[in-house]
Amino acid sequence: MSDPKDDLLDAALAHVPFDGWSQATLKAAAADTGTDPAAAQAMFPRGGIDLARAFHARGDAELKAALSGADLSGMRFRDRIAHAVRKRLEIAEPHREAVRRGMTLYALPIHAPDGAKALWETADTIWTALGDTSEDYNWYTKRMTLSGVISSTLLYWLGDQSEGHAATWAFLDRRIDDVMQIEKLKAQVNESRLLKPLLAGPNWLLSHVRAPMRMPDVDLPGRWTMGPEDAPRG
Repeated sequence: MSDPKDDLLDAALAHVPFDGWSQATLKAAAADTGTDPAAAQAMFPRGGIDLARAFHARGDAELKAALSGADLSGMRFRDRIAHAVRKRLEIAEPHREAVRRGMTLYALPIHAPDGAKALWETADTIWTALGDTSEDYNWYTKRMTLSGVISSTLLYWLGDQSEGHAATWAFLDRRIDDVMQIEKLKAQVNESRLLKPLLAGPNWLLSHVRAPMRMPDVDLPGRWTMGPEDAPRG
C-alpha cells in the first residue's frame, strides 16, 4: 500500500510549476488523489511549505541511499564531496521548476528558517554518509561551510544552460577548492608559533563545543578518514 503523503506529494509536483508550493497546490493534489481535504491538511498542516519540505526530504533520502550504495574509496575526499553535491542536484533535475519555486518560497522572510534548515539537512546527509566522525565544533563548521557551497551551486545550476550542466560542475569544483584553501590556511594559523598563544583561549572554548547526540545508522558506509591524497593542493 502506498503512503498517502507520498501520493499527495507526487500529485502536487504536477501543479507546482503553475501554482508554486501553495495551498492551491495542496488542494489540487487532494482532488487528484481523491483525498479528503481535511485529511490532506492534517498531513501538511502548513500547506505549501510543508509540501516543499517533504519534497526536499525525499531528495535527501534518495541521496543517502545513493551514497550508501556507492564505492567512493578511490576518490580524494574533496572529490567525494563534489560527487555528493552533484548527485543531489541530479536527483532534483526532473523537477527543476519545483526547485526554483522552492527557492522563491524560501526567499520569503517567514520561510527563510525552513530554507536554512533544508540546506543544513542536505549538508548533514552528505557529511554523515561520507563518514564524518567529528564530535566538536568541527561538526557545525563542516555543515555550515558545505551549506554555503550547496546554496551557491544550486543558484548557479538553476540558471545554467550549458551542455550537461558542465558550467555548474566547474563552478562546484571551484567552490570546493576555495573551501580547501581556507582549511589549509586555518591549519597554518593553528600551527604558527606566533599566533598559537593568541588562539589558546578561543581554541579552549571551541574544544568544549560538542556535536549533538546521534543514533547510529547501520545503513551508512564504513568510516572514512582523510589521507595524504586529500590534502589541499597549492
